[in-house]
Amino acid sequence: MGKIKGQIMSWKKALIIILTLLSAGTYSMHAQLAGKSYIRGAVVDGKNGEPVPYAVIVVDGTTDGTGTDSEGRFLLVTTAKKILLKISSMGYLPSEVSIPSDNSGKPAVSEPLTIRLSPAAVQLDAIVVKANKVRYRNKDNPAVMIIDSVIHYKEMNRSKNFDFLSYEKYEKVIFSFSNVSEKLKEAKMLGKFKFVFDNMDTLRKPGQPVLPVYIREQLSDYYYRRTPEAKNEIVKGDKMVTFEGYLDEQGIGVWLNYLYQDIDLYDNNILFLTNQFISPIAVTAPAFYRYYIMDTLNVSGAECYKLYFSPRNKTDFLFQGYLYITADGSFAVKRAEIEVSRQINLNWIKDARIVQEFERDPEKRVQQAGVNQHTGTGQKKSTGWLLTLDEISLDLGYSRNGLGVYGQKSVSYRKFKINEPLAESNFRVRDARADTTLSKPESYWEENRHTMLSATERGIYRTIDTLKKIPAFKRTMNITRIILASYHNFGKFEIGPVISFYSYNPIEGSKLRIGGRSTTALSKWFNYDGYISYSFGDRKIKYNLGTTLSFSGRTIYEFPVQSLRLSFQSDTKVPGQELYFVQEGNALLSIKRGVDDKLFYNKTFRAEYLHEFENHFSYSLGYTHTQQKPGGSITFGNASVLNIGEASLALRYAPKEEFYQRKIYRIPVANKYPIFQFNYTFGSKLLGGDYNYHLLRLNIYKRFYPSVVGYTTVTLEGGLVLGKVPYPLLEIHNANQSYLYQSTTYNLMNFVEFVSDKYASLFVDHCFNGFIFNKIPLIKHLGLREMLTFKVLYGGLSDKSNPAISGSNVNPPSGSVPGDPLLFPFPVDKDGNPATFILGKTPYVEMSVGISNIFKFVRVDLVRRITYLDHPNVSKYGIRVRLKFDL
Repeated sequence: MGKIKGQIMSWKKALIIILTLLSAGTYSMHAQLAGKSYIRGAVVDGKNGEPVPYAVIVVDGTTDGTGTDSEGRFLLVTTAKKILLKISSMGYLPSEVSIPSDNSGKPAVSEPLTIRLSPAAVQLDAIVVKANKVRYRNKDNPAVMIIDSVIHYKEMNRSKNFDFLSYEKYEKVIFSFSNVSEKLKEAKMLGKFKFVFDNMDTLRKPGQPVLPVYIREQLSDYYYRRTPEAKNEIVKGDKMVTFEGYLDEQGIGVWLNYLYQDIDLYDNNILFLTNQFISPIAVTAPAFYRYYIMDTLNVSGAECYKLYFSPRNKTDFLFQGYLYITADGSFAVKRAEIEVSRQINLNWIKDARIVQEFERDPEKRVQQAGVNQHTGTGQKKSTGWLLTLDEISLDLGYSRNGLGVYGQKSVSYRKFKINEPLAESNFRVRDARADTTLSKPESYWEENRHTMLSATERGIYRTIDTLKKIPAFKRTMNITRIILASYHNFGKFEIGPVISFYSYNPIEGSKLRIGGRSTTALSKWFNYDGYISYSFGDRKIKYNLGTTLSFSGRTIYEFPVQSLRLSFQSDTKVPGQELYFVQEGNALLSIKRGVDDKLFYNKTFRAEYLHEFENHFSYSLGYTHTQQKPGGSITFGNASVLNIGEASLALRYAPKEEFYQRKIYRIPVANKYPIFQFNYTFGSKLLGGDYNYHLLRLNIYKRFYPSVVGYTTVTLEGGLVLGKVPYPLLEIHNANQSYLYQSTTYNLMNFVEFVSDKYASLFVDHCFNGFIFNKIPLIKHLGLREMLTFKVLYGGLSDKSNPAISGSNVNPPSGSVPGDPLLFPFPVDKDGNPATFILGKTPYVEMSVGISNIFKFVRVDLVRRITYLDHPNVSKYGIRVRLKFDL
């Protein structure tokens, strides 16, 4: 019984993982074009049911043929009317399968086939052991010669050679529970849910039945123009399983794109599962891969060399598998069967496989390609090979043998139009989310799907619709939503965030807070939010009231946002603590190191208009008025309050940005594209403030993928404050006194330790992705990853804003003019020693080395502060912890 309960808990955990990571994939498919038959299925061992990879399947009497992938699956296209399949594989007896015909004389092939091969008896007459191992060489290696020719001609073979290209794209995504045990299916505690096991799929993952729980279909038109380069995808129809508001469907799409990014085999570097892999046909590929000629065979009418490739170092981020290279002199990739080595340090990934198929340019245009460097003869080749099938399968889970998620994405392409000029209107970005016509009736999908759904696939829609009506399922989803979103839904309103219900700091003491906001069930155009809290230390009530009006026709959580927000907040703020992706009042921030005795009491009115565009450019205009009072050890000298009146402009451009939209903030999905942010703030007495000033800030973020040694994240920022202002209006550099590692702050800097009116900073964070640990025998099995971080800050303060030079309101300089803005004295500690400093010629520097992927989601860093070690209450070293989910 204990084991069954454990499996049930694993099942629930896996459900949360699936709904959180939203990892999915699809079943093999192809379009049923006129005159062609599409036969799909799997080849398995007749004795134990295990898949038979890379078996050869041909249609007797024709040149039509294909091979199974690494999971034993295949898809065969043929024009033959009478079909006799001949299947062969090393270690098995040859087999034949006859396909019956329907009443019209066409082959009847509606359901996937399962072909069982009988193992061949092998007689070992003698075993010869040789002491000398043959050394692999690139020189005079015919397999490498073929790859060199592929590299030589790949720019001519890729579809980007066309001046114009358009096609129809059908995408299907399915994810399922894998490793579902019989004990789990028979567990009494799952009595109300047992009907879901009636839809088990025995063909999707050969040798292992899976339970499909999610399906999404999408039909779109794709347009490409070479000069000037432009591309656009217009969605025509979208259908998916929905969970009635428990999950963000738009966010699901983002995570699917994150997990199943488009893969261009002809690129030198391929971004796959957030990591950069070297393509097996990259210019530098022969230096990283080994290649072997396995066979020559006919693949869908094309004579091909079958090449096996594998990494020279199996722990590096490289692929392995088979390439089918055309033998007609074009040296194009006809088919690719790619998988990821299990020795690679990939988190949560038990298995990952890619299958791609290409067809020659239907126009079959021929041009002289020059002289082949290996044969010395002139080779003619057709320009442009088109991707016709693209499959990605991912098997995810915490442990290899435990309950997991098996996801598949399959894309097929048809209706190609080549070099037909395209109108400019085809390249205009359209907001698919606002198009209610994307929801199509089943009759539309029956007519336009490139391949019909299997009975199991159709059953997913029915199963989930039934599941959503069960009260126990609703309760489970409510609990899941509280855990993931930190809010509990009551229909038109929801309460949260739960993580902020309690917090503590030495000045306010224990702080209880309750808050909430309206949902789209109340209004799609208006959103109301607020909270009220009480602190037992200072015995004060704090609160926040806000409303947001959407002008986009969508909710305020749907990109692109166009909204106006008004809010009034009376609460505290720790100066120099800027939180990113962490909710204010988070209970986890209550435990801090060092002296935590500085607070501002703020009463702030804020109005902000935000306008986002489809190209991920955005701007915001704002007005803020704050009445600020000192708290704790902070004083404003002879002043009791600081009035701040500001107008602001923010510009942001994040090309090709993707993110997961949560209820409080967005979680970005990292990619190789930069992010630019510019902020301008104008402070004025005319706006209700006490000082006149200008604040400018520029931030540039970029992630780099340097080959097989991981990735590097770089952030550059610079700022300038123009005007004579007291230190609360200067740049108070971001500090972190908690024990949680924060990548956007200085983890060994104290609050309000440094202020500047001009500064420049550089953050460099490099993840080696196990490049070193993977080569250490006793450590590589732990899946650990090495981290290295470097942070440097240059800054300074003008004399006019330095109270030690210009004087303060405690000790005004002689000859000061009435009405001249006076400065506040810098904070001091309890003994009267300075607690706030100015950066000199020496920058502030801190570094850290860390280990991530501990238990798959924990990162621990040893942080070392390099400079300004003579300041009070600072540490030279520190240990910081962070929870981080990466693939």
